[in-house]
Amino acid sequence: MSLTLVILMYAAWSAIFSIGKMVLQSSPPIFLTGSRMILAGIILLAYLFVRNRNALKINKKQLFPLLALALFSIYLTNILEFWGLQHLSAAKTCFIYSLSPFFASIFSYIHFGEKMNLQKLIGLLIGFGGFVPVLMLQTGSEELLNAFSFFSWPELAIMGAALFSVYGWVLLRIIVKNQTLSPMYANGYSMVFGGSMALVHSFFVDSWNPLPIKEGALLHFIEGITLMILVSNIICYNLYGLMLRKYTATFLSFVGLLSPFFASLNSWLLLKEPPSWTIFLSTVVVICGLFIVYRAELNQGYIVTKRAIDNKVEG
Repeated sequence: MSLTLVILMYAAWSAIFSIGKMVLQSSPPIFLTGSRMILAGIILLAYLFVRNRNALKINKKQLFPLLALALFSIYLTNILEFWGLQHLSAAKTCFIYSLSPFFASIFSYIHFGEKMNLQKLIGLLIGFGGFVPVLMLQTGSEELLNAFSFFSWPELAIMGAALFSVYGWVLLRIIVKNQTLSPMYANGYSMVFGGSMALVHSFFVDSWNPLPIKEGALLHFIEGITLMILVSNIICYNLYGLMLRKYTATFLSFVGLLSPFFASLNSWLLLKEPPSWTIFLSTVVVICGLFIVYRAELNQGYIVTKRAIDNKVEG
């Protein structure tokens, strides 16, 4: 699994912001999260069941970690993400989501004992400095939903989504490592559990008459979530789980900083949103932080290189 594959994964994943913004025109964010995740989880679990009918058994030791993964990685992450996406451009949403590396470094330090040296700290500070200009740009409904200083509620929602998303990936790494579960197994169950939480929530806050989908938009909704499920839930979620076996959550999150480039291109092609030079330039600054952190993790031995693997096999 090369770095090129990681970059291609994020190129595909970044398209979800533009697709999601289009689907939100026909359905509220909570119902969108619930229906999408339950369908995706059922598809994954059905695939596992066909391969091995005993593969779907859950013991009591596995249930709580899977529920925690569902709560943070699926339910909270996606509800906050799609609520914020309603009021922000797809490119800006994707860029703010790139705060993930800062949270990943904190959680990796707490859960895995990954050391924070001076070089890594400098990289994080440079990366954080790149976010400030974008956060200061507020237009349209952002100004109406201002929280404090130059932060709006939609921006804070996306930051919360990034926080819970990273914690979910940390939990997945723990589950895969300690529970001897495959990433697909853990993702399948967490999607069903998290999607169920979202649908229950939607039942109490959305208008079900008979479904919270705009009249005449059912086909558009089905096409949208089908594409989202295929790209994000089936391909990228499970590919990310496999990547965690080679790379740290911190490094994978930093490679995700390339996503705003792809998200800007997708939003320009699909939504006719003009590219923002501020986002492009800020992304370049943050990528400089990526390189510094990458070198630091490489020196610390947290990233397994192909040469190291080959030497281990030969030995």
